[in-house]
Amino acid sequence: MNNRNKSKKILVLFLFLIIGFMIFLSAQLYTVFHKRPSPSLYTSNESRAERGEIISADGFHIATTQQLYKAVVNTRNIDPDKKELFIKLFSIYSGISEKKIRKKLSSRRGSVVLSYHINPQAAQYLKSLAYRLRRMKVFVEYIRPNGRTILHGLSILPSGENRQYPYKDLLTPIVGYIHKVEDNSYTRVRGVKGIEKSFDDVLHSEEDGKQFGPRDVNNYMILNKKSFTRLDKNGLNVQLSIPVTLQSRVEDVLSKMKKKLKANEIMAVVMESSTGKIISMASSNRFKPNHIKRSDYPSLNSNVVEYSFEPGSVLKPIIFSLLLEEKLVNPYDLVNGHNGRFKIGRKTITDEHKFQWLSAENVIVHSSNIGIAQLAQRLPALEYYQGLIDFGFAQKSGIQLPYEKRGSVPAINRLKSEIYKATASYGYGLNVNVMQLLKAYNVFNNRGRILQPYFVEKLIDMHGNVRDMRPEGSSQIISSATAERMKKILIKTVEEGTGQGTIISGLQIGGKTGTAHIAEKGKYVRKYNTSFFGFANDSKSAYTIGVTVVQPRQNHFASLTAVPTYKQIVELLIEFDYLRVKAKK
Repeated sequence: MNNRNKSKKILVLFLFLIIGFMIFLSAQLYTVFHKRPSPSLYTSNESRAERGEIISADGFHIATTQQLYKAVVNTRNIDPDKKELFIKLFSIYSGISEKKIRKKLSSRRGSVVLSYHINPQAAQYLKSLAYRLRRMKVFVEYIRPNGRTILHGLSILPSGENRQYPYKDLLTPIVGYIHKVEDNSYTRVRGVKGIEKSFDDVLHSEEDGKQFGPRDVNNYMILNKKSFTRLDKNGLNVQLSIPVTLQSRVEDVLSKMKKKLKANEIMAVVMESSTGKIISMASSNRFKPNHIKRSDYPSLNSNVVEYSFEPGSVLKPIIFSLLLEEKLVNPYDLVNGHNGRFKIGRKTITDEHKFQWLSAENVIVHSSNIGIAQLAQRLPALEYYQGLIDFGFAQKSGIQLPYEKRGSVPAINRLKSEIYKATASYGYGLNVNVMQLLKAYNVFNNRGRILQPYFVEKLIDMHGNVRDMRPEGSSQIISSATAERMKKILIKTVEEGTGQGTIISGLQIGGKTGTAHIAEKGKYVRKYNTSFFGFANDSKSAYTIGVTVVQPRQNHFASLTAVPTYKQIVELLIEFDYLRVKAKK
């Protein structure tokens, strides 16, 4: 009986062994023949190329790009017993409060983005932390329903780029501003206005970098013959001809004068006469590109090219030079001033100061509307029209800014009319911008040659290679003799006429004032734009300068608005050693 029981027990035990072996064998066969995801033996990393910078002539970085990173963690991979340790360490390394991290982690189960706005320095710290947390076994494996084992630690990944303007509103609106666009879950920026817009294609990053290669057990890449690296190509840096030191002071002058004159805006440009290089281009109306408010909207335009206006009397020297060039006037010809009131057709022309007779050149010196209206009748319509075109009006100035308004000049047929010849001669019936006027006036200070103004000198790639952006060539539009004569007349205008407020002993200064009514709804109203355009030279250097004051309310005379602004700018050129005052003997 006992032997029979022992046999049964041995048989049962044997059956259990057979069943266990079959289960083991089945498991092994399942493992061998069942398709299952295998971990990749390779890993890859991507680096994002950055937008180029905008750099001043004196080396200040006016617009820069900072790459932002995001911190991603899978809550299923955090060991519950070490969750508080993770929270404390991540808070220390990132600067984000423990309360905020804890809230993020509890918001959902799975992959959680703890922050999208981590700066590069913090990102490096957090990458170091991620490695330490793996070593401390803060992260544990998680098995998905499909049987795949996942172990994701803390990942620090690029999330986008952030455009920064360290000098706040400096050089705005010329520098412009950007808007953000999504590029495969990565935030990039594109230019909307100003330099950011006109040079968007070269500033924009060219190609992202990539690394691909075998990985170790911790998912770190092994760099060997099987690995591949493609370096990123950043956008080009844009180097300006405008120094921050001078620009900031000019902007300060314009801001104070705007407040004093109760003007809508004041614009000023300073250009090297022999080259066209802009060393200051400023507006009283500026904004902070990273913090644009609704009240800033009127200031977003680069009005040196986007604001088109009737120039008034600053156009008189242009017309007079055409008459000189065509030998249709002698500077010493006598012109009847008609005692300040003169009628052409149905239009009555008046002068602020009454004259009976004055020389032709004194028509410019004393800014006589009546005088220039009569002299302009000598200029044939075709030569009149072509002369305005040759001086650069009704076409873009060529300056490197977007959205420039071309303006307009009267058509040839209209310039056959006495009235149109007259009104255009003292700056009405045509529209110009500040840069067009500056370009035209530079002809008088550049031996009769017109050239293209510029403020971007070069483009520089990430390896230091330079592409010269200075335009070449110029065109002779009036003879050097005519230009020299006009210079003398404009100097006389400063010494004896409407520009006396700009006199600085020891410098050669010439120029012309202009005060023009503003038209609203087809009618001229009691609102004005005032201007002073001219030049300031010493024995070695020559600069062409333009100032326009938009709707000053304190006073509407150019001699009391544009002229004192112009003089302060010339004084800055002396202070910064661009001009040297000749010492008195």
